[in-house]
Amino acid sequence: MSNANGTTKKTTAGSRTVRFRIKRQEAHGKPSRWEEFDVPVQSSAEGSGSANVISCLQWIAANPVTVRGEQTTPVTYDSGCLEEVCGSCTMVINGKVRQSCSCLIDEYAPNDGDTITLEPMSKFPVNRDLFVDRSRLFNDLKRINAWVPIDGTYHLGAGPEESPEKQQTRYKLSECMSCGCCLEACPQYTLEDDEDKWEGSFVGAAVISQARYFNLHGTGKELEKKRLDVLSQKGGVSDCGNAQNCVRVCPKEIPLTESIGAMGRSVTVHKIKEFFSGS
Repeated sequence: MSNANGTTKKTTAGSRTVRFRIKRQEAHGKPSRWEEFDVPVQSSAEGSGSANVISCLQWIAANPVTVRGEQTTPVTYDSGCLEEVCGSCTMVINGKVRQSCSCLIDEYAPNDGDTITLEPMSKFPVNRDLFVDRSRLFNDLKRINAWVPIDGTYHLGAGPEESPEKQQTRYKLSECMSCGCCLEACPQYTLEDDEDKWEGSFVGAAVISQARYFNLHGTGKELEKKRLDVLSQKGGVSDCGNAQNCVRVCPKEIPLTESIGAMGRSVTVHKIKEFFSGS
């Protein structure tokens, strides 16, 4: 590989240089800029294990110097488990939203000199650089009562029995980690940085699917009416445009469109019952 001066840049066997082009921003509403970093990466064939985007960001944090030789600040990002469970390291990588901890460099940049572009999610306010504020998502989960109502921690005896079929359905829905991938890909889910607008904006596939998950629970369904009331309002399940982008980008392959359809039917039945009962 040759550098800007035309001289050959040597790399050790099995190693290469990957260029990271990162969108940076001091805070929401502040001007953004692009910075580039060259990161040395070893191939997994060398027995060192494949590098991922997070490990490369850690290298940049220890060596915050751009390709132009300018000293800069370490790139800010969010991460936790580093094994695609917590959902906090979501970002847009080469134009597609996904988890950065499971994004392997050998797959995205297999050759010396390849470039990887990192951007923050566009549907949430930017705290700094690649770290966004997902408070709206968690607020919507609170609105639909995304929990099982249990009064106290004392022993309540055996819970309600569930069929194996329902257990299998609920298990898959339980894998949601509130990462925000489905929301980033959804055309109906738009950036709302004003908390006053949250209640009337579309809640998105993750929240709808979690409402289904808790409604299927033997004890959780005690709050079913409250959840259906929220999803029948503006911003609820009827605001889905059926683009189906959500199910394509879900890292856990949760059947989100199936959940949206199921909750749409439940909301319809719920409103019909309300109409004839006068409640």
